[in-house]
Amino acid sequence: MSNPEIVELLELTAKLLELHGADPFKIKGYSIAAFYLDKYKDGELENMSQEELVKLQGVGKSTAAKIIEIVKTGTFPELEELLQNTPLGVMEMFNIKGIGPKKIAVLWKELGIDNLHELELACLNGSVAKLKGLGGSLQQKILDSLAFIKDQAGKLRMDKAEVVAGLITQELKKSFEDIELAGDIRRKAEIVDTIKILVKTDSPALLQTTLGEIEFLVQNEKVSSPFTWRGNVLDFAVNVEIIAVKPERMVNELFLETASADHLGYPTALGSTVWRHANFDVLDNEETIFQSAGLPYIVPEMREGAGEFQWAEKYAADQLVTWNDLKGILHNHSTYSDGQNTLEQMALYCRELGFGYLGIADHSQTATYAQGLKVEEVIKQHAEIEKLNARFAAENPEKPFKILKGIESDILGDGSLDYPSEILASFDYIVASVHSNLTMTLEKATNRLLKAIENPYTTILGHPTGRLLLSRRRLSDRP
Repeated sequence: MSNPEIVELLELTAKLLELHGADPFKIKGYSIAAFYLDKYKDGELENMSQEELVKLQGVGKSTAAKIIEIVKTGTFPELEELLQNTPLGVMEMFNIKGIGPKKIAVLWKELGIDNLHELELACLNGSVAKLKGLGGSLQQKILDSLAFIKDQAGKLRMDKAEVVAGLITQELKKSFEDIELAGDIRRKAEIVDTIKILVKTDSPALLQTTLGEIEFLVQNEKVSSPFTWRGNVLDFAVNVEIIAVKPERMVNELFLETASADHLGYPTALGSTVWRHANFDVLDNEETIFQSAGLPYIVPEMREGAGEFQWAEKYAADQLVTWNDLKGILHNHSTYSDGQNTLEQMALYCRELGFGYLGIADHSQTATYAQGLKVEEVIKQHAEIEKLNARFAAENPEKPFKILKGIESDILGDGSLDYPSEILASFDYIVASVHSNLTMTLEKATNRLLKAIENPYTTILGHPTGRLLLSRRRLSDRP
């Protein structure tokens, strides 16, 4: 049980207590403990005794006992009771942007809404807007958030999808030798709609039998066939397709099940398409497909139908940016603000990775929610950076590793940057980012950004789209 997992359970308990109208002091106790433990970086909570936990800021005897119980069992009785008394649909409302436990309680208790479908209907018929403390503006925000949740349903980030795919292939390899990941995962798409796995076999029936014995797989028989198993993995809504492929067709099907429709439909000089050459020709490898079509080879990651053939007119496949091309990283947070590791730990690890520099860009002072650095903390951090850089230079005079002094400066409401000019001038670079006042008109928001970009101290514009994968849409996509 990691520290973040323990903190998450404490935060959930506080939310549920607030939802059920519990004693404010009890709610505050859990919230304060979660707040301070989220900042705790000096050890693993699971390895600490109750006596050691009590010594931590924000942790009393009762909370310490709960943490011990969480470590042992993964939960504790009070949380379990709260969960049992909370409909699953109400729990799902915590994912809606703009409403917290108190507003969710109003929706649940006064309108009897206990699922997202009923909430959407209540917004559409105007019932939510009529409730005291909510109103039409919040009603529209709820509808927008629900639309986004619907759109993202059944999708996984690439990293999670790879883990799920790995669990499946691990089981399949007990019975089959040749297994390939295709589709979104092979293209390294940032968001995965369907996990596609190809299994080379002369016996589709054996594959079906094997899949039926894997306990965590749930088949959707209506959309499956003797050659393609379709369903999902327990606790994951993402679609899974496992396809039985004849040995002589493995290269063809791997290509066809990987490339996007636009890539497959790309017209060739021979008057056909990429799909035609991939589907009908007998193939030993994927390079043959492109050769027979008179086209340059395109790596799987680029088979998106997004201008890859035009790119290939000027560049070769081995000219792609790879890990070895990375020299350093610039947008990073340390324990000076809301990061998980110290400046020294981050620098040493970056050096191990073969980087030449680490650019630190902790939050600036206005970002109080993220423990942004006050002026005196900036001065302290710069002193530590200089000390570490001197040490790195002494350890490797010919090619010293270097920490760059940066900051992620909030772009204030009027477009100016955090800190006075003399402090801004002390940084090697500045990442300028918008974190607040996100409901401006398009004109005001644009002027705000332009002013920040024109600032002579601005080096990088931070997260300009505002997107969080599967959590928050791009700013440009919002109503």
